[in-house]
Amino acid sequence: MAKSKQHPLGIDVGGSGIKGAPVDLKKGEFAQKRKRIETPLPSTPEAVADVIAQIVDHFADEIGDEPIGVTVPAVVQHGVVRTAANIDKSWIDSEAEQLLEKRLGRDITLLNDADAAGLGELYYGAAKKADGLVVLTTLGTGIGTAIINNGELVPNSELGHLEIDGHDAESRAASSIKDREGLSYAEWAQRLQRYYSHLEALLWPDLIVVGGGVSKDAAEFLPLLDIRTPIVPAQLKNAAGIIGAARLAHDNVKG
Repeated sequence: MAKSKQHPLGIDVGGSGIKGAPVDLKKGEFAQKRKRIETPLPSTPEAVADVIAQIVDHFADEIGDEPIGVTVPAVVQHGVVRTAANIDKSWIDSEAEQLLEKRLGRDITLLNDADAAGLGELYYGAAKKADGLVVLTTLGTGIGTAIINNGELVPNSELGHLEIDGHDAESRAASSIKDREGLSYAEWAQRLQRYYSHLEALLWPDLIVVGGGVSKDAAEFLPLLDIRTPIVPAQLKNAAGIIGAARLAHDNVKG
């Protein structure tokens, strides 16, 4: 019997759940149904590594010796986590990539979750074949951002924390704020207008891609924005991070 093709694994560490799936890099989609396990409390690096190990074991036959890409809601520099949003503060300054490699005995690529989503959209989604400067924003609990210049990721852009009108941007314009304050799409679009106008004035991007779970409702708010930059919804939706992480892990090993 022929051996089935093996695929790299992408894992997305979030505040409420840790999700993973092997990724078919030719198609840019999950090769198997995604596995989700609740994020442990406290969500220390060691506790999260244990959950990641469960997901790896679950897909052992599908991934074989392929590498693993892991996203975290944090700034990651050379495998070291520098911030911690929605995960335990013990991640800060931890050599998490090395910790995961020792725990799993595999090649690991650790990166910021918005950066992973940006790569997913670059390789397979709304930013594919886009020239120049692309900015992806994820509208969720906060605002994550990824900057891609001529096909190259500029990592760890924390542009959701731009100060606008005396406020941290995500404290006014994240989709969680829309829900918390009961804003209509029209009311929320006014805040997004302020944010995206400021963003394009600073960077002059060629394309803005809007991701996050709310991107499925893009028709409700994107047409209300009046900016010069083309702005489009993400195509991979919440799969983008897992897909982008798996692709980068594969490319890192191949390179």
